[in-house]
Amino acid sequence: MVVRDPVSAPDAEGVPRRTTRRFPRFTRDTARPEGGGRAAPGGAPAPARQWPMLAVLGLVALGLLVTALDQFRVGTILIGAALLGGAVLRWLLPGVGMLAVRSRFTDIATYGLLGAAIVLLALMAQPNPLLHVPFLKDTLHFTVDG
Repeated sequence: MVVRDPVSAPDAEGVPRRTTRRFPRFTRDTARPEGGGRAAPGGAPAPARQWPMLAVLGLVALGLLVTALDQFRVGTILIGAALLGGAVLRWLLPGVGMLAVRSRFTDIATYGLLGAAIVLLALMAQPNPLLHVPFLKDTLHFTVDG
């Protein structure tokens, strides 16, 4: 029996394995993430095929512009909302184009956690925070006054 590669190596009885969970020695391509297909039909123009990614990037760009125009809190809330919107799009839509980077769960968790963190930090930013977290003030006093 000729063994061509480790994947087709025979088992204990000498029968070549046809199905295996091991990866081949050399990969020829990278698998597209689940949901990484086009968000619109192939005949549509390129921006229409990638509308979920463009929507998230557009809202982030708007947030950066608002932040540059001296509205820090509003701009950073827009950036966080864009990431939260990306998480929602990734969860609801079967095909989101380039918004799909990893597995669906990892993308939703990453976009959601980063978006929520940015929004919460924007709401707690000084001066005049809109969100007060009591234990953070005590934690700061213990670490600085210490």
